Amino acid sequence: MEQKIKFEQLKEKIKECNYCKEKFGFEPHPIFWGKQNSKIVQISQAPSKNVHQNLKPFTDMSGKTLKYEWYQITDDDFYNTDNFFIGALAHCYPGKDKNGNDKQPPKCCWTKWIEKELQILDNEIYIIIGAKAAKVFFPNEIYEELIFKDNVWNGKKTIVLPHPSPLNKKWLKEHPQFLQERIHEIRNTIRKIIKK
Repeated sequence: MEQKIKFEQLKEKIKECNYCKEKFGFEPHPIFWGKQNSKIVQISQAPSKNVHQNLKPFTDMSGKTLKYEWYQITDDDFYNTDNFFIGALAHCYPGKDKNGNDKQPPKCCWTKWIEKELQILDNEIYIIIGAKAAKVFFPNEIYEELIFKDNVWNGKKTIVLPHPSPLNKKWLKEHPQFLQERIHEIRNTIRKIIKK
């Protein structure tokens, strides 16, 4: 019970955070989705502009690929907080750089919030999405190798996924075994957990 109270207090602080307002040049919208005891903790890079506007994670092209093609689950299952805690290296969309690409998630969000969240969560498995998030969790491992095996972080099974962004098609083409084989194993793991 104490951990759940800590979680709710932390959640409220995060939702009120505007620490990066001056750095971003716009009003941050912290995205928070999940419970202290969600079964699956999913961590990606940062919310997209679309998510920044509608305040719901993975409501973009990446989300469509992840939910419907890779996981093959419904929105009801994905957004059910009993199933998924949907986090990222940063809670807010960081804006675009001068080349029109998404900026890197600010490191201060990880140290200020995310590390604290991960200490309180009581989950069954982790899913880490994308090279940047994988580097934080497994700094000394080779990214491609992480994707094709089950890993352990914090004593729990941890799955690493490539980013489902349309910009990542080249990686998927170079590693066809991900969609041919590995994703089926991951999909089965997710289905077993959310059916419990």
